[in-house]
Amino acid sequence: MNLAILGAQWGDEGKGKIVDLITPGFSIVARYQGGHNAGHTVYVNGRKFVLRLIPSGILHAGVTCVIGNGVVVDPVALFAEIDELTAAGVDVGGRIVVSDKAHVILPYHRDLDLLSEARRGDRKIGTTSRGIGPAYEDKIARRGIRVGDLVDPRGLEANVRDNVTARNRLVQDTTMDWRPVLDQLLKHADRIRPMIRDVSVMLADATKAGKAIMFEGAQGTLLDIDHGTYPYVTSSNASIGGVCTGLGIPPKAIGRVLGVAKAYATRVGEGPFPTEQDNPTG
Repeated sequence: MNLAILGAQWGDEGKGKIVDLITPGFSIVARYQGGHNAGHTVYVNGRKFVLRLIPSGILHAGVTCVIGNGVVVDPVALFAEIDELTAAGVDVGGRIVVSDKAHVILPYHRDLDLLSEARRGDRKIGTTSRGIGPAYEDKIARRGIRVGDLVDPRGLEANVRDNVTARNRLVQDTTMDWRPVLDQLLKHADRIRPMIRDVSVMLADATKAGKAIMFEGAQGTLLDIDHGTYPYVTSSNASIGGVCTGLGIPPKAIGRVLGVAKAYATRVGEGPFPTEQDNPTG
């Protein structure tokens, strides 16, 4: 039976540990939202692994790890994580799948993230400033660049040029040249090409074949863009609805839902925190 695991609080509940613990019962672990602003920490034989983009199931041999269309992908962060795992002796070859519909985080997204927080002043959100929000903004504005676009050099050039030009109008103290951005993306394309799949079709085929799938969430329900403590939230649907939209699967594909909570609540960043102990004990 397929299982969805999500945070029941503001994130940092220990979802990565739970995913790692029960992964042996699954063939596929699929991430459905967020970006490398997540941080799933797992200890294996005394060794610490911090997984930000790749599903926590990667530490188990033979398990396929999927990055869905609801995730925003920074290629630099993805490859750095792959290289770290490889150096640690984890075989990731042929085990990572990236949706062709996942949107790409680009260098100017980080610039826009910093600018947005600076403009908010005392009302800042407390983001990780890794470009997550602006990448989702471009997605909703229908000007984003998707992983599948990286294998179309001609169309990619036009998109990068237009988006960097728009960035330069907003960030007036510096000017970015679109050509190095394009060159870097074309280099990423060669490495990411073997990982690209239509994830919704892949998961449908896996379900028909009787393979068990775990859906791994990032952040927590109270940080959901729609149902969290808005506006102090993340930029994606971290609640259960994000599974379907972030992977292209029907609700009936979710057999059970496991919410992860911890005995005491913590919160990173800004926003309301009613149970905070603002005293020496806290």
